[in-house]
Amino acid sequence: MRGRVRWWSAASRGALFLCLWLVLAGAALDDVPAAAIAVAAATWTSLRLLAPGNSRLSPGALCRLMLLFLVHSVVAGADVARRALDPRLPLRPGFVAFPTGLPPGPRRNVFATLTSLLPGTVPAGEENAQILYHCLDVEQPVMAELAAEEDALVRALYND
Repeated sequence: MRGRVRWWSAASRGALFLCLWLVLAGAALDDVPAAAIAVAAATWTSLRLLAPGNSRLSPGALCRLMLLFLVHSVVAGADVARRALDPRLPLRPGFVAFPTGLPPGPRRNVFATLTSLLPGTVPAGEENAQILYHCLDVEQPVMAELAAEEDALVRALYND
């Protein structure tokens, strides 16, 4: 089974790198040798740096994660814009420590990267298995939103 997972992982990563090549460089016949070398090198490097695991990608959960991320982005972006344009709205900046259930390493890094894209919060470090976030308003439901994002990410990508 291990060889089957590795083969599938290599094929799917190679296909993704080929798609990325086509998006960035186009589909010219003259570029086929360079594309083949680049895709093979990127796939090999990817497999060496991030070995395939037993996680299964859940397409439905991935769609829910994207929708949740979009909704949180729009709502948070509108809130930040409203606060920037209306000086009467208070800003209560500060730090919150989110106790993540994700282990240190790639999974926690993916979560921190995802949440760094949301307006109003920025990961600022780690402390005692918690991710420290700087927030524009600590009285907002930041912890609940982070918990929802973490849960959606785990269901979408780490269904193992």
